[in-house]
Amino acid sequence: MNKLLPRLLIFFIGIPLVIGIVCLKTCNHLALHIVIVAAALLSTDELYAIFSKNMTLQPERFVLAASVLPPFAGLGCAVFNLPYEYINIALLASFLLILSFEVFTVRTFEESIQHVASTFFIVMYSGYLITFISRLTFHTHSIQFISTFLFMVFMCDSFAWLFGMLFGKNNRGLVAASPNKSIAGFVGGYTGSILAGIAGKFIWPEVFTGPILKVIFLGIIIASSGIIGDLAESVLKRSAHCKDSGTLIPGRGGILDSIDSILFSSPVYFIAIKLMFARI
Repeated sequence: MNKLLPRLLIFFIGIPLVIGIVCLKTCNHLALHIVIVAAALLSTDELYAIFSKNMTLQPERFVLAASVLPPFAGLGCAVFNLPYEYINIALLASFLLILSFEVFTVRTFEESIQHVASTFFIVMYSGYLITFISRLTFHTHSIQFISTFLFMVFMCDSFAWLFGMLFGKNNRGLVAASPNKSIAGFVGGYTGSILAGIAGKFIWPEVFTGPILKVIFLGIIIASSGIIGDLAESVLKRSAHCKDSGTLIPGRGGILDSIDSILFSSPVYFIAIKLMFARI
């Protein structure tokens, strides 16, 4: 119950605020791209702190710069109306910079593999995955696609928490990465995501075309990826003996604790939308 107030605040303040930002379509959603860059910076900072508990890393400022390069490229594409493929070029540039930095700044190389691998993982996880939301901004129905995606992830998380609290007392411990997660919670997560997908089709039938089974399937795969994304972040935190990724959001932890499901789900959603509903 101690998480009820933060969730209510997110529902009545956070979600309308985010959807409002999504609906600002000026310069291909410039406001949303700025939020994405900020989220990448903050989550990179938190992930860097987690990794630094178990290993030595390249300097934090360099890692932050390398990680923010892909979402910043997405912002540049929005401003200058360029193809979003430049985001992939920015990721390649980040990787080459990581290798080059190690070549020219290190004198002993016993930990170089660790340096390069950890930095590139942080770039991929905190900097690159979120750019699949950036790519959706270039579609005619960007507001509908992005709003539905965020609502699906939110409903998955909220229903999982609600079902777990009400019905999950005796069916927890299924996944070692997060022993408090319950079977009832997983059922709730799938239910919430599917309901959000059906709501999207009901509101925008011209966007989510075809039989209702398509959005039901979409709800299933987004719930699956969202749950795995949440559990994957738990694995990283447990490896570093951290309860939360940070303290930025009262009652929720860090920014990474709030967007872990979004990070994992966004490329899955992008691919699913591209295959089932639109050429993006």
